[in-house]
Amino acid sequence: MMKLNKCSTWNSVRSIGLSVLLIWALLFLAGCGGTEPVAEGEEEKAVVEMKLAHFFPATHPAETDLIQPWAKAIEEATEGRVKITSYPGQTLLQADAVYDGVVNGIAELGLSCFSYTRGNFPVLEVFELPGIKYVNSKSASKVAWEGIKELNPQEIQDTKLMMVLTTGPGDLYTKVPVRFLSDMKGLEIRATGLSAKTLETLGASPVAMAQSEAYEALSKGVVNGNLGPVEVLQGWKQAEVTQYLTMTPFLYNTLFFITMNLDSWNSLHPDDQKAIEAVNEVFFEKAAMGLWDKQNEDALKYAVDEKGMEVIELSPEEEEKWIGLVQPIQDDFAAKMDQQGLSGQEILETVKKLAEKYNAEYQ
Repeated sequence: MMKLNKCSTWNSVRSIGLSVLLIWALLFLAGCGGTEPVAEGEEEKAVVEMKLAHFFPATHPAETDLIQPWAKAIEEATEGRVKITSYPGQTLLQADAVYDGVVNGIAELGLSCFSYTRGNFPVLEVFELPGIKYVNSKSASKVAWEGIKELNPQEIQDTKLMMVLTTGPGDLYTKVPVRFLSDMKGLEIRATGLSAKTLETLGASPVAMAQSEAYEALSKGVVNGNLGPVEVLQGWKQAEVTQYLTMTPFLYNTLFFITMNLDSWNSLHPDDQKAIEAVNEVFFEKAAMGLWDKQNEDALKYAVDEKGMEVIELSPEEEEKWIGLVQPIQDDFAAKMDQQGLSGQEILETVKKLAEKYNAEYQ
């Protein structure tokens, strides 16, 4: 029989003992260093990825100067928990389908015009009515955002509105000079929606077509003018096919929205909701409300300095004559609001007072 050496036996026992101690220590440390239960009210915040649909080209300032930096700021403010991917150029939804697409969850977010689905937003038409003068897009955007907060219409309760912005005032761009109301008689001008009704009231012959079709129509003489923001003179090259710009800051204003699917909004942690709303206010003030002003200024300089367009300002008497003629459109709006159980005149007065206030501030 083999005899065990006393030293080797002791070494074996010691090794086993050390191993047991090591295993016990690791188990103890694992127990102490394990994940602690999340305290009540401090539940883990999930990462949410959202798609944003809009119709502007990827190179447009609406994408480069607003959507992209806004989305980045939201991701940073929520510590990476809300990530937004933009789909410009109607790659996800057509322009007139954006709002409904957000409501139905095809896209979590959307940017488009309320007027593309005219009739769905009856109260918000007040911000595009003719006869209310805006000095620039800053003023018009501020009026719309403050007015919407004050009026809080039922028609936008099916999404979470992030912010609104506007083109600000639009002017007439024509192939023949328009200095007097009589010059409008029978003049064929590209316009859609409420703008078409406005021009018809002034004696013109509105022709409905997309802005993208206006250049060719003007160059071929199908129409003799266009009504829209000054930026179309450069962005859509319409200064190449028109010679006169008649300033009409009381005829045109287009209202855009950025809005979120309501279920998507409600699914966010309250801390992230607060962070997003804070970002919204910053970007409305610094980027959105004046987005069209820079484009309009650059386009006007280009049209006058490089293309030789003549700028025509209506006399105060002539301007009052035009505004008086479009007054029935405001009256019609007020009557429709009354029929819906709302005070149309009160809505109108709210917007007019805000316009007076912010025109003075942003003059």
